[in-house]
Amino acid sequence: MTGQEFWFIILLICNTLAALLYLLWNLLRKKEKSRSFLYRTVIMILCPVTGPCFFLLSFVLLKIFFTRPVDLADVIFSKERVSTFVHAEENERNLVPLEEAIEITDTENLRDMMMNVVRGDIQKSLAAIALALNSEDTETAHYAASVLQDALNDFRMNVQKQYQMALSEEADQAGCAEVLAQYMDQVLAQHVFTDMEQKNYVKMMDQVCEVLFIKDRGRMTSAMYEAVSLRLLEIENFEDCQKWCERAAAQYPNSLATYSCQLKLYFNSGQKKRFFEVLEELKNSLVVLDSETLELIRVFL
Repeated sequence: MTGQEFWFIILLICNTLAALLYLLWNLLRKKEKSRSFLYRTVIMILCPVTGPCFFLLSFVLLKIFFTRPVDLADVIFSKERVSTFVHAEENERNLVPLEEAIEITDTENLRDMMMNVVRGDIQKSLAAIALALNSEDTETAHYAASVLQDALNDFRMNVQKQYQMALSEEADQAGCAEVLAQYMDQVLAQHVFTDMEQKNYVKMMDQVCEVLFIKDRGRMTSAMYEAVSLRLLEIENFEDCQKWCERAAAQYPNSLATYSCQLKLYFNSGQKKRFFEVLEELKNSLVVLDSETLELIRVFL
């Protein structure tokens, strides 16, 4: 064996030992997330001298040129230092109620409007989408029917699943009932079901609110009393509607919604005496009337 061959073998042995030590050191550090040291080890074994030199040179250049502090004086990350001005008139030019958009004769603009609506929260736009079923543009009407059908099917499945949970003693009945009542009201208030299906779901909503009232009436807000009362009033279930109006009056006697629901109930059910009694109570109370309630009273009188 010549001297050159001897020193070459020694170099390979030293290179392999160095690569194995590097591998062992990284394994002891337990770097589970990064496995790049495995590739470096293989390169150092297969490319003696040049492999380690390459990694060493890369490390030195990184430390010299890429570890200097960055001047962020001209860079703004804080939202407090940014003021964005959006002119209201610019937004208003691009916004139009879907009910008005359906009357648009330009089918291309109508289709674009429908696409923008369904990209958002369609649960709040079901009534408007239902109006598009009568559009003269067959493609828009077909698309509206498809979207509406999918949304209502999702509603049916979600209600059935959550309704069983609200009635189950093993679940958090009050929590399930509270969420389900709010979810149902958002859709039922838009009247997109047939009369029979609407009545069935309103009855389910009445039962769900009953569970919430029994389990934890403190979670029953004035808005929830108003919601279930109005849904029952719409299907002319005056008996159950009065039940919720009386409960609302007991829990939220100084709420405007409590008075307005009673006025609507007694007017629609023909109880004139009770209507004027509640109206007199409202006049003598400290409840501040809004424009909608004032207009409602004018219509009734």
